[in-house]
Amino acid sequence: MSSTIPEIKVLPNPAAVAAEAAERVAAAADEAVELRDTFSLVLAGGSTPKKLYELLAAEPYRSDVAWPRVEVFFGDERAVPPDHADSNYRMARDALLSKVPIPGDNIYRIKGELDPPEEAAKQYGQMLKERFGDDGPDLVLLGMGEDGHTASIFPGTPAVAETKHRVVANHVEQSTTGKSWRITMTAPFINRARQVMLLVTGANKAARVAEVLEADIDAPPRYPVQLISPAGGRLVWLLDAAAAGMAE
Repeated sequence: MSSTIPEIKVLPNPAAVAAEAAERVAAAADEAVELRDTFSLVLAGGSTPKKLYELLAAEPYRSDVAWPRVEVFFGDERAVPPDHADSNYRMARDALLSKVPIPGDNIYRIKGELDPPEEAAKQYGQMLKERFGDDGPDLVLLGMGEDGHTASIFPGTPAVAETKHRVVANHVEQSTTGKSWRITMTAPFINRARQVMLLVTGANKAARVAEVLEADIDAPPRYPVQLISPAGGRLVWLLDAAAAGMAE
């Protein structure tokens, strides 16, 4: 289990998880803009984050968030062009980025179309180094798969053991898109964030959630999500009742 003691909040359903997350993203944005004049937000793929993005694109958040001060990054991407149906960037663009007044120069997408994918990882990692130095983003949004993966850090892949690079290309044998290349932020970089927020919904995740959250804090991590432990920041789990094992 991670050494950072997480905040865990259980909501009734996925819609409530998205609503809670939207409130927290807006509050984090307000705080960061007031303190540092910018808010750096790392987006995740998946159905639950999509619901969050759709809320942020609507009122009151469309007007209340200082979108011109928001800088958007991506925690991971498939090795596909930006208009591909599997692209995390495309999902975020369609659900949020094209609907709020955020400057195009503030959006830093991973170039999943580059061949080889290691080049995309190298370029994105260099950009993060130039942008953040030894620091990290204000808020990283993550999900968790049934296998305990987060971002595109999958069990048994080289990304699990990565300690040096901010971003790596990771070949995944089993995923929602089958055998595929992914480009992903690494756990050491994610752990530089001021806040990490995990959004997890669905009864199919309940067994893994219980195993992860009930693990001995000193035990070696069994799943990639257990690598997430922001050194100087907050770790928040937002679960729906089903993922928390509390569904009727």
